[in-house]
Amino acid sequence: MTDVVDSDELLRRIQRARACAVREERAWRTRSEELGATDPQGARDATVRRMSYEAVLRVLDEILTPGKHAAEG
Repeated sequence: MTDVVDSDELLRRIQRARACAVREERAWRTRSEELGATDPQGARDATVRRMSYEAVLRVLDEILTPGKHAAEG
């Protein structure tokens, strides 16, 4: 992967990655809630995945909007 991209393309890629992470975080949150009563282990696994996407979102947010989460940390 030696493609050279300009800053606008890099920003678009980061924004697409963030949008994907938002969708995945929501999907895993929903799955965790649905599995909570019937499959505790599955719900825990889904929660771990949700938390992973939350971490990815925090990193991408910091790249796109520095300091956005500073007050929360």
